[in-house]
Amino acid sequence: MKRLFPFLLLAAVTFGGWMLVSAAEKEAEPKPLKILLVLGGCCHDYETQKMLLKVGIEERINAVVDIEHNPDKSTEARFPIYEKDDWADGYDVVLHDECSANVTEGPYVKRILDAHRDGVPAVNIHCAMHSYRWGNFKEPVKLGDDNAGWYEMLGLQSTGHGPQSPIDITYTDASHPLTKGLENWTTINEELYNNVRVFDGAHALASGKQIQMPRKKKGQPADPNAKGVEANAIVAWTNEYGPKKTRIFSTTIGHNNETVADARYLDLVTRGLLWVTGHLEEDGTPAEGYGK
Repeated sequence: MKRLFPFLLLAAVTFGGWMLVSAAEKEAEPKPLKILLVLGGCCHDYETQKMLLKVGIEERINAVVDIEHNPDKSTEARFPIYEKDDWADGYDVVLHDECSANVTEGPYVKRILDAHRDGVPAVNIHCAMHSYRWGNFKEPVKLGDDNAGWYEMLGLQSTGHGPQSPIDITYTDASHPLTKGLENWTTINEELYNNVRVFDGAHALASGKQIQMPRKKKGQPADPNAKGVEANAIVAWTNEYGPKKTRIFSTTIGHNNETVADARYLDLVTRGLLWVTGHLEEDGTPAEGYGK
């Protein structure tokens, strides 16, 4: 036994050292991004899209997506998580995908905005641009107006869209880390959101061009001689919000399931999540420990 003691001691020391190194390496590994996905409300198949987004994001980067889904299909969908002041605690970024145009309670909306003003980044997609609006929102709002808060966070004010038809997407700033290496593409039938006002802090990344045919009148056949009109709008942009210059990324694309499931769309949204949280390299690749 005495002969074995030195070997046992050496083994114990070696094992203990290995355990310390292993623990240190594990501690050094980046923790997954904690993403809160909020979605629900009018006009979209959120039941399907919540999983398209969660799976698509988690397949691409080191992240965990928590879902806050309200099955209410009206424009008055509210979310219990927003009822508390610390609703965003523990999350690195919030992915807003709600469609709640007629939720206009000031304190409720202020709680959402306060988290972002205090430094929690946001990525906003599609109908998030048409949520939390009141007053004469179809006219350009002014900074500081009672109904300007949500638009100030987004960095761009949109009030409506044309009929569904394909959109030609062009990355107008192809040198930005968010868009570097991404190829221009054409969507399936999608909605091109208008641009009523672009705020000074916003930076356009992509534009959309769509040929919009006149809407046919109810009960009447379509005019065979009708000609389409070309419409153009910013469809993806960044913004800096509040005194802490919180990073915000938004895209108006994402109405139909086929678009949300498109790898090109998921790549863009995922890059947005990495960029707003400071985990996107200049060449558009995830920072070390965040790619898959």
